[in-house]
Amino acid sequence: MSIGNVIKSIQDIMRKDAGVDGDAQRIGQLVWMFFLKIFDDQEQELELLGDRYKSPIPERLRWRNWAADPEGMTGEELLEFINNELFKALKDIPITSTTNGRGLVVRTVFEDAYNYMKNGTLIRQVINKIEEISFNRSADRHQFGDIYEKILKDLQSAGNAGEFYTPRAVTRFMVDMIDPRLGEKVLDPACGTGGFLTCTIEHIRAKYVNTAAGEQVLQQQIHGVEKKALPHLLCTTNMLLHGIEVPSNIRHNNTLARPLRDYSPKERVDVVITNPPFGGMEEDGIEGNFPAAFRTRETADLFLLLIMHLLKDGGRAAIVLPDGTLFGEGVKTRIKEKLLDECNLHTIVRLPNGVFSPYTGIKTNLLFFVKGTPTRKIWYYEHPYPAGCKSYSKTKPMRIEEFGPEKGWWENREENEHAWKVDIGQIKASGYNLDVKNPHVGEIESHDPDELLRKYRKLQAEVTETREALKRELMGCLGREK
Repeated sequence: MSIGNVIKSIQDIMRKDAGVDGDAQRIGQLVWMFFLKIFDDQEQELELLGDRYKSPIPERLRWRNWAADPEGMTGEELLEFINNELFKALKDIPITSTTNGRGLVVRTVFEDAYNYMKNGTLIRQVINKIEEISFNRSADRHQFGDIYEKILKDLQSAGNAGEFYTPRAVTRFMVDMIDPRLGEKVLDPACGTGGFLTCTIEHIRAKYVNTAAGEQVLQQQIHGVEKKALPHLLCTTNMLLHGIEVPSNIRHNNTLARPLRDYSPKERVDVVITNPPFGGMEEDGIEGNFPAAFRTRETADLFLLLIMHLLKDGGRAAIVLPDGTLFGEGVKTRIKEKLLDECNLHTIVRLPNGVFSPYTGIKTNLLFFVKGTPTRKIWYYEHPYPAGCKSYSKTKPMRIEEFGPEKGWWENREENEHAWKVDIGQIKASGYNLDVKNPHVGEIESHDPDELLRKYRKLQAEVTETREALKRELMGCLGREK
């Protein structure tokens, strides 16, 4: 049976269990089980490579000793074991020097993991299906990587969990253009399920790693932080799938909860690639971690400030941001002024509607900048829909091939129907409005609800201003008549 059919069979079994409610829970259940299976298969390799390897998981709790036997525990015995022994022990796993960081990885993953299934017989059926996959066979591992990507994409329709998936085409393009190199410290401060980090691993391996020593460098240079439990579990498992033996650099935390002043120079990074949450507000008090002039509760704005602070001089960043950041005023203006003064914002790629549907219809942009020198000019590239396409959908997603024109233009920039440049003087004169329209096309009627709402509010403000002006003039005339 193909791995795709194995996954489908597992999902069908889970649908019979009364404890699993919806896609997000089904994925969470599936992934902690896959984590333990992948972890155990990886340990088999480590044991073959060296006799001194010691598992951080107690012997009775290792996957091979309670799950691998198809005739092993089932029913109430299995349910009792998972809920009252396995989870409790893994949440409190001891951290020692002999576990080489892997114990910390297991404990962090299981701090917020949960066994949703209530039927031990169905759990045994799921485990037996998982056992059909070997993560030590390269063909199985490669095929499962594709399936795992589909599982992550399914999060788009799993409620709020959809915010953690960035289309693969966007991820690949951003990583290719930033070109992270071997030995550079790479960070995604809102890493979600790890799409940018796994793409970075693939990029560096293919382009720069050709020795065992190089692979060891790669193992240490990838860093991520994720606030929520499910995507953190998904990301950590994703790192194991991509050959990161000890993904202890993937932390479960809120990057914004730490004051900027607490970061030391040693914590600066060479590369940031991220799609931070946007459209949301941080909890009260988070803004106090930032300088007074830039305090806001808007998540995307705070991440932009954080990224500027964390980059080394010469460090490079690629970040997904909504249109609202480009034209926003007030604190947003001060943040943009700081960005343009301290960094060279050399490129903004404007994406069309629907790239992140169905999670959000907000129009988005890819910002590329280098810290250390001020911006002199900004190149814009308006990414068009492919021929015959009016919008993206689940069945017609964005493809990496669509970015071919941008890649060809990147190193040899000239203005064309999709590309134009704007001098910093024009940006400053507009009050740091980065929402610069394509000058090579006429005014296009927009049906985007957010844009229509902005136009409506602007028109309403103009009507109010005109009404007040007429009222003042009328009162003045009446006063003169008296």
